[in-house]
Amino acid sequence: MFRFKKPVHLYISIIVILLSGCSNTSTLPQATTRPSMTTNVNEYQYLIGPGDSLTIFVWRNPEISGQFIVRPDGKVTTSLVEDIDVAGKTPTDLARQIEEQLSTYINNPRVTVSVNNFTGPLSEQVRVIGEATNPSAVNYTEHMTLLDLMIAVGGLTEFADGNNAKLVRVVDGKQTTYEVNIDDLIRDGDIAENVDMLPGDIVIIPEAWF
Repeated sequence: MFRFKKPVHLYISIIVILLSGCSNTSTLPQATTRPSMTTNVNEYQYLIGPGDSLTIFVWRNPEISGQFIVRPDGKVTTSLVEDIDVAGKTPTDLARQIEEQLSTYINNPRVTVSVNNFTGPLSEQVRVIGEATNPSAVNYTEHMTLLDLMIAVGGLTEFADGNNAKLVRVVDGKQTTYEVNIDDLIRDGDIAENVDMLPGDIVIIPEAWF
């Protein structure tokens, strides 16, 4: 008496169906919208972020002064004060905060904070995705324009549809999308298409359909 074996792919199909029935598919929540403190190109202030190297100088107290790396959780630890939350603050605001915390141990402390290398919060970087030569996140610098940003990422690829690009910006706590004509700007030299960038902007460059 002969017994016919069922094909292997049939067993695999049955297992996939069973697993599909047992799993629950959920939708992840949208990424948190983090507006920048800079809403005007003429009022830009650098904010400290993870990875920054800080020099904290306490006048007449060299033993508690020094260089500190901001941890991934946005904090630093000094010899007198543990876990100071520094990310998202300007160096001046941080200096005043440290003075307040040190006043428990030191009479009338005077603190200066300087940044030795610049990374900043991720929410302050400008991102370019899609058909740029080198799509990447770029650290914002004062008075950055779209032209400056495109130079930083190497311009457009040959497949880019630059005139259908979008700029996404957080305005009043909500993401707002604008049209930008990058082809006209960098391929045709139409400087009228240049626009100011702000920290946190995202530029999306689609592929052209030929």
